[in-house]
Amino acid sequence: MFRPLLAACFFFISVSAVFGQDADFFKPNPHRRELKATKIPGNIKVDGILDEPEWSLAIGASDFIQVEPYQGQPSNYTTVIKVLYNQKYLYVGVVCKDPKGKRAIMATDFVRDFDYLRHDLVNLAFDTFNDQRNAMVFATNAYGVERDLLAFDDIYYDIDWNGLWTVNTSRSDSGWVAEMAIPWKTLRYPKSKDSIQSWGFNAYRNRRLTNEISAFSPFPRIFSSAHMNYAGVLTNLQPPPPATNIIVDPYVLASEDHYANFAGAKPHTSSFKYGGDLKWAINPNTVLDLTANTDFAQADVDQQVNNTTRFNVFFPEKRQFFLENASLFGVQISMNGDQAGGNMRYQPFNSRNIGLDTSGNPIPIVGGGRFVYRSATVNYGAMAIRQQGYNGGSATNFFVGRFSQNFGHQSRIGGIVSLKEQPGAANFESTMDGFFRFNESNSINAIVTQSTTTNTGAKGFAGVVQYFNNTNNHEIWLTESVITKDFDPQMGFVSRSDVIATTPGINYFYRGKLLPFKSFLLAYAPGILPEIYYTASTGKFAEAHIPFYPVWFNFKNGGYFGYGFESIWQHLTSIFSPLNLNIAPGDYHYFNQQIYLSTDPSKILNAMISFTSGSYFNGRLTTIDYKVQFAPSPHVSLIGEYNRNHFDHVGADNTSELVNLYILQGRFALNPHLQFSGIYQKNLLNNSNAYNLRLAWEFSPLSYVYFIYNRGINNQLRTRPIIDQTEDHIIFKLSYLQQF
Repeated sequence: MFRPLLAACFFFISVSAVFGQDADFFKPNPHRRELKATKIPGNIKVDGILDEPEWSLAIGASDFIQVEPYQGQPSNYTTVIKVLYNQKYLYVGVVCKDPKGKRAIMATDFVRDFDYLRHDLVNLAFDTFNDQRNAMVFATNAYGVERDLLAFDDIYYDIDWNGLWTVNTSRSDSGWVAEMAIPWKTLRYPKSKDSIQSWGFNAYRNRRLTNEISAFSPFPRIFSSAHMNYAGVLTNLQPPPPATNIIVDPYVLASEDHYANFAGAKPHTSSFKYGGDLKWAINPNTVLDLTANTDFAQADVDQQVNNTTRFNVFFPEKRQFFLENASLFGVQISMNGDQAGGNMRYQPFNSRNIGLDTSGNPIPIVGGGRFVYRSATVNYGAMAIRQQGYNGGSATNFFVGRFSQNFGHQSRIGGIVSLKEQPGAANFESTMDGFFRFNESNSINAIVTQSTTTNTGAKGFAGVVQYFNNTNNHEIWLTESVITKDFDPQMGFVSRSDVIATTPGINYFYRGKLLPFKSFLLAYAPGILPEIYYTASTGKFAEAHIPFYPVWFNFKNGGYFGYGFESIWQHLTSIFSPLNLNIAPGDYHYFNQQIYLSTDPSKILNAMISFTSGSYFNGRLTTIDYKVQFAPSPHVSLIGEYNRNHFDHVGADNTSELVNLYILQGRFALNPHLQFSGIYQKNLLNNSNAYNLRLAWEFSPLSYVYFIYNRGINNQLRTRPIIDQTEDHIIFKLSYLQQF
């Protein structure tokens, strides 16, 4: 039934790849642009005002080139970048000139690691090992909010890595200025016999009012500035030899807990605990992390999701210890976000299996450690964690080991082993993976894993391979996945078991002469993303989705509008129960239509809306998602989200029901270092209410005082008599980071 459709899809993909060659997609320039750093004897006051005489000695660079919206043209707004250094710090000053001055500056909040699509910003990327693969990235918006990450091959990112550095900014009628001080200890670099070093370096600026992105060394718009083979060179550096680099981050915590109508729970408990983390950069390539009595009280709570599909929902990691070096252990196939593999997602190691139960509730961690070595050719690491016994369960030991070898044109092969061990039971996974980049546009990514569970004797297999082709005018992929019935990744994540999946797709980006309304349209971007699934154990058809988006427009302001339709086939062999509805086994074919809209995300009032309506199994389903942000200034941000699922005569009982989910978030910031935030979630699926309030004060770089209040109410309406279960938690936490 689906072979002609797949053949047509592949024909369309092939024709697009052959005839849709992009003349604007260019290779790296062998003559790399240079920026010379200037050595100074003393320190600079980092206040966002480049008024020290030392700055007048620095040799600046300007003449940035556009990446968006008109790749290759000179920037319409002057940006000047200068670099100074002494024995302790690397200083970077960036002057962002603008004829509208501070009136042109856009920013929606003071969140660290802010959404780069919503802010004016400058972004610096350093290739300190000159391997054109790895980058340390530091960015700031016009209000001095920090954003930093580690990037590897412009594919894997440690987005929540927090480096120790300082930035201040100033705003005026001529634009804004950023002044940064990055300690040499934060910038890991090799020990060199040469007294003078040069590093790969790039910088870009986003002037958000017009959404113009311009770069010191230009790169194709399909990539990011962390694609370091397009970088320029920062010259004349004389960093001190790498020295002992130890960071300690102890904490103390006190909490008050109240429970009502929980069977077996004490109505009131008080607790006090202490612990902390230690990070030792043994040398520029090697880092050892240790943790004891690990606590994540300050981590953001998960946002609830009402899932109407047959796929498991993936929740991202938000705990700082596990976010460090996540890219080394978190191998996955998810290029182009989750879209490239459709609803299929496989990740051999998922750290959320440690210290959290299946509902996302914390389980105490006794302690553990992580050892990581990275270089231009070899990367390896290991992590061991002991989880405390909880709610009658046994203590659990976790181990994951990783090795990868880099070679060729940003290619690598590697392996992962993981072990989850409890008394009388163990789960073991062994994985081989490879990434092969043939040129700037074409790559293949592959992962194969075998799992063994000792107490059940089950052995299973998972294999995923993906071809990906991307240029400035298209993204094309083909992903093949096989997950056997007995595959049991207790330390990983898989969105679906017992499945053979074929998920090709293409997104096309047209910016040619026929594009209308070029004053506000950036591109016409239609796409087709079919997904076809068979049951691995029987070979029989299981499910298919054929979504086609003939209308999709990306706007120059960062918004978009799209219309699509989707035909879906389902073969159910057992009862399927989305959101507490029971759908009988059988064959179903249904159809829906979809509308997507996003306004300019940097505006004071911005919104995202998605609307899906049509048949659903034996009935109908209309799903609407609204997300609205009101940010009158970066100091105040309010976000409201509403998910509405309206079932009409669905399931064995022909149920008509409305299931709503409400989420309200607020953030009030005096400055980037003192913020009050909160989130409220109400879900009619289980009639629950949840509150999380947090006051955070960063009194010293990466040292915090937290006051946290959590409240959860679960109204068990299906019990008689009605019982309201309530829990309240009040938490005080102090952490103090020191670098030696």
